[in-house]
Amino acid sequence: MPKAQSDIGLIGLAVMGQNLALNIADHGFQISVYNRTTEKTDKFVAENPSTPGGVVGTRTLQEFVSSLAKPRKMVILVQAGKATDAVIDGLVPLLEPGDIIIDGGNALWTDTIRREKALREKNLRFIGSGVSGGEEGARFGPSLMPGGDPTSWAELKPIWEAIAAKVDAKTGKPIPGAAPGKPVTGGVPCTTYIGANGAGHYVKMVHNGIEYGDMQMICEAYALMKGLLGLKPAEMSEIFSGWNTGILDSFLIEITADILKQKDPVSKKPFVDVVLDTAGQKGTGKWTSTNALDMGVPAPTVAEAVFARCLSAIKEERVAASKILKGPGKKYRGSKKALLAAIHDALYCSKICSYAQGFQLMRTAQQEFNWQLHFGEIAQIWRGGCIIRAAFLQKITEAYARNPTLANLLLDPYFNSTVKKAQANWRKVVSLAAECGVAAPTFSSALSYYDGYRSARLPANLLQAQRDYFGAHTYERLDQPRGKFFHLDWPDPKRPQAVV
Repeated sequence: MPKAQSDIGLIGLAVMGQNLALNIADHGFQISVYNRTTEKTDKFVAENPSTPGGVVGTRTLQEFVSSLAKPRKMVILVQAGKATDAVIDGLVPLLEPGDIIIDGGNALWTDTIRREKALREKNLRFIGSGVSGGEEGARFGPSLMPGGDPTSWAELKPIWEAIAAKVDAKTGKPIPGAAPGKPVTGGVPCTTYIGANGAGHYVKMVHNGIEYGDMQMICEAYALMKGLLGLKPAEMSEIFSGWNTGILDSFLIEITADILKQKDPVSKKPFVDVVLDTAGQKGTGKWTSTNALDMGVPAPTVAEAVFARCLSAIKEERVAASKILKGPGKKYRGSKKALLAAIHDALYCSKICSYAQGFQLMRTAQQEFNWQLHFGEIAQIWRGGCIIRAAFLQKITEAYARNPTLANLLLDPYFNSTVKKAQANWRKVVSLAAECGVAAPTFSSALSYYDGYRSARLPANLLQAQRDYFGAHTYERLDQPRGKFFHLDWPDPKRPQAVV
């Protein structure tokens, strides 16, 4: 028999909303649901009559709000942006002080900051929570990244910890999701309080940017195996399966192995060979890159992953260009085994640099937005449930346990020694890619980042002299304290004046 009032409510019954609602109900929490289309609500409730917690359908926002125990907790899972604002605007007149709205969509963190401030002024509480793991994660255990007032998190914590993915306390490896109605018990939940206002959605954005990088790096490894070694998809599937048993163990490597052995049910060809080579995107990778530029943080690997998708989108133009533009025509004649080992190392080193950039970006953001982020905990909650879940994240957790104020992952002893051992192979792969005409933008940008970061002196001294020459932008001197600026009276009075 249902309780008089539900523990929590959810608005938006698209696939993610339905799966998250069932996950919550499976863990014994009664949940009220509302969708703008009443037929969808009725159908969902009818199809799920006997979950442990129970699902209660409501037909109006007023009925939805009235069905919830106080302080009310309401999850919104609708399209980010205007749709989310519209739902919030509809709820606000129906709520009481202390009620909590939780935005579980892929919201821009600045929108979350704005919403949290506006609702706080109305004595309402707001949580912006990243939800990662796709449809499967929402159903059986996502990684959850909540940001907002700590008192709000205290109210939501029992539910979020119950429904989050779980990892083994000792190994950090994900505990597989259970069947419907039989949730995972035990393990460490993949959720923690991230920080104030927009911190949760910001960290989710960086997660997605890193995800862009991971996916593109794997695609470059695939392109090198295909372009330099002529391997077939089934052969590559075996290689990725082998890699998934070592340091590259991750969800994305695992599904890559599955994809490469899949046959197309129509043509019976390898499935990957019949998929059009144009990639879509939902904008979070672009947000990450734009924010890195805004804050002056070097994150070139994520940016290159975004640009690679943009380049893939101009398919017709590329096809036309392929008939005109010629590459080097060089073929790889060396050892297959040696090259595969080198590609493996290039992938791992590039991954290290990509994550170093992401964590450096979050480190700068906490200063910019006055957050207190705990990077070891962030790495911990990414170990299960989310798309980038990987054994590698345990190493990041350990790095921040050794040094919570670590400036860059590359400076940690494990990552430092790993790159030191593998960089010869990494450089070999980037060189071969250039010599043989195989595009490898994330591999090469990650290497350039590494070489730039380890350089005590970069050629920016010449760049700054150029800026002073044509625009009187001034320069600093090596033999003077930082922050003291100079301008040289350049001899040519006819030089062009411009600003860049």
